Amino acid sequence: MRLLISLSALLFSTLFVQMGIGSLRPFDAISGQALGFSPVEIGLLASGHFGGFLLGCIFSPILVRRAGHSRAFAFMAGVAVISIIAHPLYPDAVFWTIIRVLSGFSVAGCYTLIESWLQAKATNQIRGRLFSIYRLVDMSGQVMANAVIATLTPASYISYNLIAIVMCLSILPLALTQSKEPALPETTGYRPFFAFGVSPLAALGVVVAGLSTATFGSVGPIYAISVGLDLSQTALFLVTSTIGGMVSQFPAGMLADRLSRRTVLLIFSIMASALCLAMMLPIATIEIGGIQLVYVMAFLFGVTTFPIYSICAAHASDFVHTDEMILLSSSLIFFYASGAIVSPLIAGWIIAEFGASMMFSLISAAHVTLMIYTVRRNFARPAAAQRAYAYVPRTSMFIASILKSRRSNGKNNRAKPGS
Repeated sequence: MRLLISLSALLFSTLFVQMGIGSLRPFDAISGQALGFSPVEIGLLASGHFGGFLLGCIFSPILVRRAGHSRAFAFMAGVAVISIIAHPLYPDAVFWTIIRVLSGFSVAGCYTLIESWLQAKATNQIRGRLFSIYRLVDMSGQVMANAVIATLTPASYISYNLIAIVMCLSILPLALTQSKEPALPETTGYRPFFAFGVSPLAALGVVVAGLSTATFGSVGPIYAISVGLDLSQTALFLVTSTIGGMVSQFPAGMLADRLSRRTVLLIFSIMASALCLAMMLPIATIEIGGIQLVYVMAFLFGVTTFPIYSICAAHASDFVHTDEMILLSSSLIFFYASGAIVSPLIAGWIIAEFGASMMFSLISAAHVTLMIYTVRRNFARPAAAQRAYAYVPRTSMFIASILKSRRSNGKNNRAKPGS
């Protein structure tokens, strides 16, 4: 409990970062549509965000090692605030894409140092519980971010200023914390295609996970508006998908530990593909027991798609040695971001040509491909001995390097006489 209190500043910063940047992504889609941006241009904004996110995962450790955790966080959060405030200055899709690269880079840096700080302070006995709390705070911030959208006016100065204020709040807890900053390793390895060599299935699955969540979170508001939802209802639509993802984490982990990872991945992909096919039908406005069917579908979308990244990461980890986890984690981030960068653009083009509901054809086709490849890999190679399923932090490339360093130090300390 004492450790949790001492790390409360990090958890509050996590909450505000997620509320700030988490609300920006769907709000940009809503604002872009209000300004007359085409669906392709709205997709371009999301691609810029995830492009910046990937760059942030790779290069932010250099800044952290140069300036330290607290000052690096203040720098990253400051850049994010600037990118948010700059939106109303020049309402142009290309300009917004550029500043979304900055916001994506910044949020990756913020999470890199928050999660590395948590990992460095946690002991093996409480690490699982601490990151369960962290995951709860993180996803609660995402729910609150989607709810915040309902109170905002699209494309207005005041709305973007309010989001920027929330992002500014993330700086205050870490600026006042007395928790000692952790030491950092000197180097961090990076081999982007390592995961494909370890497990082609996991690599493809992570690409599909990035494609699914990025398309829904970034271009999904266009679909919600097309079926007649207003701003507050669109926010509820996004909230229900996040809640669905939260609800499914525990049962997905339980299944992934008790059954073959491939079997669980196949089950979730089948459900996701079937759901996306249903969302392409004109049935979203139908009410069941007073609840509009579109909200049920959003909830089930979160249930079926959110756990796929962690399932794939757990499957890939079964085939590597412990000292290769850093290479695996960083490579998985690369594949996830690759899917997330490309998919909003493709989805925007599909919406422009065939209608908003057809964006789900892209996600469904991706899951069908994953299903077929999962069956093929089941015959190509037997399953390995399984490690325990765990939530995988979004910037685990840097975290894994710190864990590796801590394990090495622990082994060295235990080897010393009298220690």
